[in-house]
Amino acid sequence: MTSSVTYPVLTPPAPRARRDPDRRRSRPVRVLRTLSALVASVLAFLAVAIVLGAYVPAIPRIGVIGPVLGGQYPFHVAMLAVLAAALAALAWLGGTVRWGRTVAAVAAASAVGALAIGGVQLQTAQDAGADVSWGSVLSEVGYPDVVADDTTTFASPDGEPLDVDVYVPDSTPGTTVPAVVLAHAGGFHTFDKSDLRGTGRWLADHGVAVFAVDYRLARADRPTWDKAPQDLASALAWVREHADEYGVDPAQVSLGGMSAGGTLALDAAYRLQEGTLAAADGAAVEPPASVVGFYPGTDVARMWADDVAGTREAAELFTGGTPQEHPDRYREVSPTSHVGPGLPRTLLVVGDRDRSARPGTVIDLGGALAEQGVDTQVEVLPFAEHAFDDAYGSLTSQTSRQLLLDFFTEDAATSRG
Repeated sequence: MTSSVTYPVLTPPAPRARRDPDRRRSRPVRVLRTLSALVASVLAFLAVAIVLGAYVPAIPRIGVIGPVLGGQYPFHVAMLAVLAAALAALAWLGGTVRWGRTVAAVAAASAVGALAIGGVQLQTAQDAGADVSWGSVLSEVGYPDVVADDTTTFASPDGEPLDVDVYVPDSTPGTTVPAVVLAHAGGFHTFDKSDLRGTGRWLADHGVAVFAVDYRLARADRPTWDKAPQDLASALAWVREHADEYGVDPAQVSLGGMSAGGTLALDAAYRLQEGTLAAADGAAVEPPASVVGFYPGTDVARMWADDVAGTREAAELFTGGTPQEHPDRYREVSPTSHVGPGLPRTLLVVGDRDRSARPGTVIDLGGALAEQGVDTQVEVLPFAEHAFDDAYGSLTSQTSRQLLLDFFTEDAATSRG
């Protein structure tokens, strides 16, 4: 009997699979296209939110920031959207097709929407005769770095020094120029005259002297409803007294202001015309040649009732209480309370997206003045929010400066005629 032995069959091990060099090289590509898609998505979201908010201010949150960024910087927003579209296109071409294609489409639509805003504003600037500086549009996104020609104290009511920054043109000896006393914004209780440096320097470079003034600011323990208007009257009188020193025509000194400063300027001008306001020292002051209100509060009680972006707090600090507590104070400091015949020539400027100084209230004030025979000009600027001139180089800001210049020079020409 024989026995058999079974020997196992030895199978050689399978060769180790070699890594696919093409697949190894594609990993960075996948990471890059995903990163491009992510960055593009973030940028596209920002752009579309800004543009959508600019077009539809009623949308919560983005309707607040959209008019500010979209209205002041439409070309910057367009560049942001174009960058998003380019990154999305890279992701699309790299293989992230659906994601990249969607983001690219959204970004492209945002760019078109932003450029449309810029186009409307450019047309408005051209209609106003503004010599648009594209370098300023793209580079001067805040206040310019300029200094006043002179800074001095114009009054010291109750021992509190009030200063004025003076910006004067280079004028021919023996000639005089028109001038404006400008009051700064700040809800009656903050900011100062330095906020007006860009407008002051530009107007002076174009032939109008500017006197940017401080006034007594309201505090919780000190309402200034009866003080700040007097300070503007004092400034008006001081400029006329120093007209020869600065080459100013004393008959062509106007009042003006931005936001709360615009409210003060209009109120002071109209009450000086009525004879119901004097300087801080009690001296009578002749009314200004004209008055300008940039996005002003026309009715301080309405500011309190609307309660938008701090308007209620501002009204209460300024007057010392609510409209129910001090109805006479609210009435006295509101320009709408002083509408009547014979008031100074008036320019009102507001943005059509302004939430604080609602365009309708400014238009209504202009209409009421016109009905009384007051020479009134009302300008509503497109896609512009409150304080639109904070972005010095923006198209809206350049337009508003041209409107100011034309108003003052036309006033001076009429006087000479």
